[in-house]
Amino acid sequence: MKKETRTVVYDDDLRIEAYRFEGIVQPFPNHFHEYYVIGFVENGERCLSCKNQEYTIHRGDIVLFNPGDNHACVQSDDGTLDYRGFNITKEIMLDLAEEVTGSRALPGFSQTVINDKEITCYLRPLHELVMSGSSEFDKEENLLLFLSLLIQRYGQPFEECIPECREEIEKACAFMEQHYTERIYLDQICRCTNLSKSTLLRAFARSKGVTPYRYLENIRIGAAKKLLEQGIAPVEAAMQTGFSDQSHFTNYFNSFIGLPPGGYREIFLRKEEAGGNQHGTK
Repeated sequence: MKKETRTVVYDDDLRIEAYRFEGIVQPFPNHFHEYYVIGFVENGERCLSCKNQEYTIHRGDIVLFNPGDNHACVQSDDGTLDYRGFNITKEIMLDLAEEVTGSRALPGFSQTVINDKEITCYLRPLHELVMSGSSEFDKEENLLLFLSLLIQRYGQPFEECIPECREEIEKACAFMEQHYTERIYLDQICRCTNLSKSTLLRAFARSKGVTPYRYLENIRIGAAKKLLEQGIAPVEAAMQTGFSDQSHFTNYFNSFIGLPPGGYREIFLRKEEAGGNQHGTK
């Protein structure tokens, strides 16, 4: 049987708790929490009861518990449970809901079990960023986009109209293009544009087709390519273009370009050597 592991991390930046359970067989008796629980089933099948309703949860399901929702669960197959989750206090959820909806009111999630691939696309990367201790602002970006979608679809209704904010979006782009070599925070971009975080993220994505953090990474990758083409070492290129570490740079470069930074640089080094050899034979 798979070894049981339980890992819990508190993120000081986001002020939320993330945890990951692997290989769990333990049943959980009927109980409730004073905070929100948002969980994702990675593997396993469980019988879940919540507020006198029975569910069977499977791989890919998301569970939503409001504060005070009584629930219990037990494994329903011969396997084990692999599960990722977030615990968010009511105080922090108030702040997040106000940022997302403009209204300082706690959301009440209408469904206990959902299967929503688009929301999962935000939930999993966010969880991995928190568990890895990331300090980049895409962590906060993912949290706000994730909650915005979650509340819009399964919580209280809120204004769906996304303002264009064309001038503000161009200011945000100019700010990132000017400061991409530095550590940038979402708060800085919001101050520059005089937009709230939620409005900025939604308007930016509608205008540019990508989030601000993805836009910033595009700028950095473009600048890094030019340095690598000049023969600059990957580690130096990473430092000069604002990446937090070599691993982060390599992963992003590979995903954007399809080659590792060293491999991309090697293309231009070989071209230069070939040019030098041709020149020398004349």
